[in-house]
Amino acid sequence: MSIELPYGHQKVSLRLEGNVAAVNTLKPQRSNVDPVRLALAAPMDSPRLRELVHPGQKIVIITSDITRPCPSERMLPPIMEELSAAGVPDENVSVVFGLGSHRKHTKEEQIALVGNQMAARLRCIDSDPSQTVYVGRTSRGTPIEVFEPVVKADVRIVLGNVEPHYFAGYSGGAKAIVPGVCSVATIRANHALMVDTRARSGNIRDNPVRLDIEEGAALVGIDFMLNVVVDSEKNIVAAAAGHVTTAHRWACKVVDALSMTPVKELADIVIVSAGGYPKDINMYQAQKALDNAAMAVKPGGQIIWLAQCPEGLGNQTFERWMVGSTPAQILERIQQDFVLGGHKAAAIARVLQQATILLVSELPAEVVRGCSMEPYTDLEAAVQAALSRTGEGAVVTVIPEGGSVLPKIG
Repeated sequence: MSIELPYGHQKVSLRLEGNVAAVNTLKPQRSNVDPVRLALAAPMDSPRLRELVHPGQKIVIITSDITRPCPSERMLPPIMEELSAAGVPDENVSVVFGLGSHRKHTKEEQIALVGNQMAARLRCIDSDPSQTVYVGRTSRGTPIEVFEPVVKADVRIVLGNVEPHYFAGYSGGAKAIVPGVCSVATIRANHALMVDTRARSGNIRDNPVRLDIEEGAALVGIDFMLNVVVDSEKNIVAAAAGHVTTAHRWACKVVDALSMTPVKELADIVIVSAGGYPKDINMYQAQKALDNAAMAVKPGGQIIWLAQCPEGLGNQTFERWMVGSTPAQILERIQQDFVLGGHKAAAIARVLQQATILLVSELPAEVVRGCSMEPYTDLEAAVQAALSRTGEGAVVTVIPEGGSVLPKIG
């Protein structure tokens, strides 16, 4: 059996033979529909965008940064058609990239995100967590400090993609505001809620992180949302527009239908790709696939994690927590001192307590070993090493798009 898995900007082929009892390949379903303009023409629980805005208003469109697979370059033109139909001039529109706590973009990256035409027409800026305005506090105690240009705008439009998120339930929706364009203090307080067991992938009903996000975003206000569901090639397979909560919940149901994949039995070995670029740009971003893989592996099993990581670990705090600490030490530390970056280390530590991780990447071997993982540069070698330990009759599950699939036993 031959399977292709994303790795950086390319794909690697894997052949599974020999002492393998069963191979389950988990993939999200596909659709060939391009529904963005249809969604904008029939928004949920909201007037059309062209009916919400007026020519004299200052408008911000908040979208994702380079680490997210949100196809902003295909979402912005239909949004601008709506704004132009309302008589809004280009000079009244700004695009804000929600960086959260991530690094700033280069100019070339900004252009790549929105496309040459939109980059020439619109003012594009990165959010800055040091230039925020306090707008209030949530019932869970999170101070909401929002990037000043977003607060001062007359109309706030949020874009995003919806997929499973390891502690917010799903990406997208109000997450464009919180944490997207907020201060470090806001992000830290919101993310500290991830220690609650209800803060998990696929759960949104009583997820304290998601509820805090939406309560916080409501303090500044979101006037219109456009979210999409994309496949591994960034093809748009579904779109939801309108009210930020109503439309987002609909998109989450679409994600469930596309990504929740039944698994008959837990596997001895799970082979998971982070999903290629940009999802495996660094370990910090690639982590999301691990939580989903952990749902499919037996306790004491092995996870082969395919993540190129050309930009290394991706976060200095994360690196300080990961390298040289045991999983038990990391988990004890996060309970005592919640720190952004440390929260990602804790998420990986939880998986390491459940399974051995064999990491296939470009990272130096000593760094990988320092993270309590086994280093490999070749997928086949990692697979053979895992199979040699398991013995005859191994059950192997392959997840080519780890961030987009939720394994479900039954």
